[in-house]
Amino acid sequence: MREAAGKVETLKRPRTRDVAIEEVERAIQSATRALTDLAQSDGHICFELEADATIPSEYVLFHHFRGTEPRPGLEAKIGNYLRRTQSPVHSGWALVHDGPFDMSCTVKAYFALKMIGDDIEAPHMRRAREAILTRGGARNANVFTRFLLALYGEVPWAAVPVMPVEVMHLPKWFPFHLDKVSYWARCTMVPLFVLQAKKPRAKNPRGIGVGELFVTPPDSVTSWPGSPHATWPWTPIFGAVDRALRVTEPYFPKTPRKRAIDKAVAWVSERLNGEDGLGAIFPAMVNSVLMYEVLGYPSNHPQVKIACEAIEKLVAEKEHEAYVQPCLSPVWDTALSAHALLEAGGEAAEGAARSGLDWLKPLQVTDIKGDWAATKPDVRPGGWAFQYANPHYPDLDDTAVVVMAMDRAQRQHGLVSGMPDYSQSIARAREWVEGLQSADGGWAAFDADNNHHYLNHIPFSDHGALLDPPTADVTARVVSMLAQLGETRATSRALDRGVTYLLNDQEKDGSWYGRWGMNFIYGTWSVLCALNAAGVDPQSPEIRKAVSWLIAIQNPDGGWGEDASSYKINPAFEPGYSTASQTAWALLALMAAGEVEDPAVARGVNFLTRTQGADGFWNEERYTATGFPRVFYLRYHGYPKFFPLWAMARFRNLKRSNTGKVAYGM
Repeated sequence: MREAAGKVETLKRPRTRDVAIEEVERAIQSATRALTDLAQSDGHICFELEADATIPSEYVLFHHFRGTEPRPGLEAKIGNYLRRTQSPVHSGWALVHDGPFDMSCTVKAYFALKMIGDDIEAPHMRRAREAILTRGGARNANVFTRFLLALYGEVPWAAVPVMPVEVMHLPKWFPFHLDKVSYWARCTMVPLFVLQAKKPRAKNPRGIGVGELFVTPPDSVTSWPGSPHATWPWTPIFGAVDRALRVTEPYFPKTPRKRAIDKAVAWVSERLNGEDGLGAIFPAMVNSVLMYEVLGYPSNHPQVKIACEAIEKLVAEKEHEAYVQPCLSPVWDTALSAHALLEAGGEAAEGAARSGLDWLKPLQVTDIKGDWAATKPDVRPGGWAFQYANPHYPDLDDTAVVVMAMDRAQRQHGLVSGMPDYSQSIARAREWVEGLQSADGGWAAFDADNNHHYLNHIPFSDHGALLDPPTADVTARVVSMLAQLGETRATSRALDRGVTYLLNDQEKDGSWYGRWGMNFIYGTWSVLCALNAAGVDPQSPEIRKAVSWLIAIQNPDGGWGEDASSYKINPAFEPGYSTASQTAWALLALMAAGEVEDPAVARGVNFLTRTQGADGFWNEERYTATGFPRVFYLRYHGYPKFFPLWAMARFRNLKRSNTGKVAYGM
């Protein structure tokens, strides 16, 4: 069907219009001016990072759990945001723009709006309630939502899988250990262990509940509902373990439990991360505050205060609306903007890029061995984190992108007067990145060999994202970095193993799965850039197949788009309407494969020049990034600001060059 659909789509495509380089140049200059104007005084850029209605809803409920109030007017603005993002189609809330109904997101949004003061008989609340009830009610919400409902006394604790705090005592050889799960899971789970041991009850000064969202009485919700990715034999095995723990947990000895709680508190406190928060992610920050308070820490305790300040930094407040970001993305935004500006060229753009890189240089983590050292204890630290600060959890994707930008800046300009020497930073980062290669030759985002896949079937992991295994997109970024720094498959075993991993990971249709961006377009862009940098013959069957796939999925308007539904249980490409960021990825991919003269590239560039706004940017409401496939997606507000600029500037530069070959890793 896909081939047939591709043939039909090809017939619909308009005849390729020649690209006017002058028109492209005007678009580049407009986008460059707009992007450089957004740089802060110290050189860095940080765009808003938007998730779904879950995070702002949890923020409201977090305050009412503690009996506190957000700053004046903020709840009303969050209410405006939640009402606007309610779907006019299914009356609930989705995980992505224009997406399908999601039970957990809808239950939380309804609860938050009711807490804010919306009348449950208001039309929007009645529609949301009916949407929930016709789909089986709130008992069908996921584990995290059930946990929140248990904290408010809306369901019994039996509705939540048992997560005994005593796991803090487990040895590393045990089937479950904190070192065997991802960084985000660790940071979220450890304070949750304490909360489940103590089973606190929300202060809830307004006395709001949501019993009306249950088809059967809430007290009857006493079992784990299972996982959407249930697999034999792990799901029944872990289900049996959960039932056994439910019976035995009340009889666990008090002294080992207290020691386990003390271990959990010490673990959190070591990683509290100041005003940037535990793990620098919202769920972990909230859980850390609740953990301290349930243990009797007063609200003015320094650790409680700083943890609360970290949460408030995530609020994005506008004139009439507000939402809460899941985290902040300054390193990622600054580094990618630097790449786009270096590609655009010109004194102002290149100066802005260097200012951003100068800001990034001291953020490199060189003095703390984070959790990644549990599997790689002999590797020296040297990476960058995603956020302003997160020293226990630098990531390989950001680090590779920063290194490539620093290397490019030095290669383009040399060590001119007044420009810092990035060589030592690059060398230290390269050492760390190479040291975190996994046994299969790939690289993950935060850890090495974090691939104990059976753990994705424990009851807590109904989201199926407990782990951080190697992925094609992150591996591609590291391969790109090593190749740009001068390594070849002949000189670097790490690079050679990485390329082999990528070639073996290609899908049958020619694409690559994208874990951190949506989805196969993102993955294919990442890998084609890496293969080009690593010197793989552009006429190789793997690259030819990928090029054919990208051209076949181009939309009739000349752009590219992919829907979040491609992250189904058995992932496969699902077309979506064209977006600027996904179009830019496809163009960068095709140009990396040597296809700058292909008519599909001209159509894509024309799409970008045609859809650029008067402000120099592109309007993009669609979510094109991924937190957890099928569960949590992201809308990077910066993606339609720097990726299209990057693609157009590269097109112009290749048209002007003698070789037509992309010279950098990205």
